[in-house]
Amino acid sequence: MASPVTKKILKEMPGYRYEKIRDYIKTGHIVFCSGSYAFSGIIQKLTKSTWSHVAVIYKDEALGRVLVLEAEPRYGIRLIPLSKYLKDYKGTKRPYKGQMVIAQLNTVLPKEELDRGISFGLDELTRPYDNYEIVRIMMRILFHISKRERNRAYICSELVRDIFVKAGILFHYKDTYISPDNIWSDHRVELKYRIL
Repeated sequence: MASPVTKKILKEMPGYRYEKIRDYIKTGHIVFCSGSYAFSGIIQKLTKSTWSHVAVIYKDEALGRVLVLEAEPRYGIRLIPLSKYLKDYKGTKRPYKGQMVIAQLNTVLPKEELDRGISFGLDELTRPYDNYEIVRIMMRILFHISKRERNRAYICSELVRDIFVKAGILFHYKDTYISPDNIWSDHRVELKYRIL
């Protein structure tokens, strides 16, 4: 299990420049973000967690690209170069405002199973982000009402969960929703790098 972290601990962790670790990042690694944006703060408060976002790495070896497969509020499910997060987040010509780490599962995942999970995620490209699920999660947390409605829209942690389900990995969580922290807290998740 990746150790619980606070924003303070996260900032104090040793960090690595992307260029130094790029060659070691692999398909199936998990990106965790602790953003300093208003929406990130809402997620962090609702889930009582440092983490506001989670995504999966897809590395295209033929093109030499490290890509992030994610569900993002404005765009839905998309594939974006990790380098864009670090230099030109959302076209702002500025890096992502917050902390990012790369983690991995400490279990052997056969390539064909991981490929099946990633292929599922790629097949879901352009599906919408589930903005209403955030409201439903808030209702479940604050008032203990509402239930999960399965639909074809995603929040970030649902996409990551479903990619790994297709690869044969189940994340266990107690709530009626899955958060980035639920994935971080799984006993098979290990921190690899904090990216500077």
